[in-house]
Amino acid sequence: MFTPRRIVGFALIGLILACALLAHWIAPYDPLRSSVAMLSPASAAHFLGTDELGRDVLSRVIYGARTSLAIGSGAALVAMLIGAPVGLMAGYFGGRLDIVTVMLIDLFVALPGLVLALVITVMVGPSLQNLALVLGFVMWPSVARLIRGQVLPIREATFVEAARAAGGSPAWIISQHIWPNTMRVVAAQFAVSVSFAIFTSSSLSFLGLGIPPPTPDWGGMVRAGYDFLAVNPLLSLGPGTAVGLTVLGFYLVGSSVE
Repeated sequence: MFTPRRIVGFALIGLILACALLAHWIAPYDPLRSSVAMLSPASAAHFLGTDELGRDVLSRVIYGARTSLAIGSGAALVAMLIGAPVGLMAGYFGGRLDIVTVMLIDLFVALPGLVLALVITVMVGPSLQNLALVLGFVMWPSVARLIRGQVLPIREATFVEAARAAGGSPAWIISQHIWPNTMRVVAAQFAVSVSFAIFTSSSLSFLGLGIPPPTPDWGGMVRAGYDFLAVNPLLSLGPGTAVGLTVLGFYLVGSSVE
């Protein structure tokens, strides 16, 4: 059912996705091209003005959608690939495996996600691939804990008991009965993970550990515009608004799943 929250969320995601896919056609300028019109205010020629190198801010915001969506979706996928199998096995088999898994998850959850991502990024170096892997590694415990909680009541369901009685192997039962009944929650968690990854990657970029320049990156643009807020606040407000709308869209979609 399409609730108002879900409709707004999908609309925002669709807008950002359109910018990422159609950036070559809808961006008014080359996002990497410099000009002598440095720190120009908003005008008909440059809707959000230009940055300190004379690059069109609107074009860079549009192209920055590609970077943010790539990092967000990549990190969420990595988190699912690690967290889903761990959560499924811990929830289904229980016993010592479940105890060890819960202890490991609690250890990761106790560490602030941004701080952990910051430390690992410093060690491996900032790049698009590294950021996606680092954020996915940071987020997998939340995915595993959520899926484990969903599996615990499902494994005691009548249809699962019937599958065991019929001689079904654990792998078959998990793939045919357990996993399909967790898909709605997994889809919601994926959307929330994308929003968290985009916000965290933007925070890392603001701290100087994001995508190296001159690649358009919203967090890096916010940081670069911070020094020129008195001249043109749109240098930071433009990419900052893009981050907020993208995170809000994925969060609304993820939180609207019942």
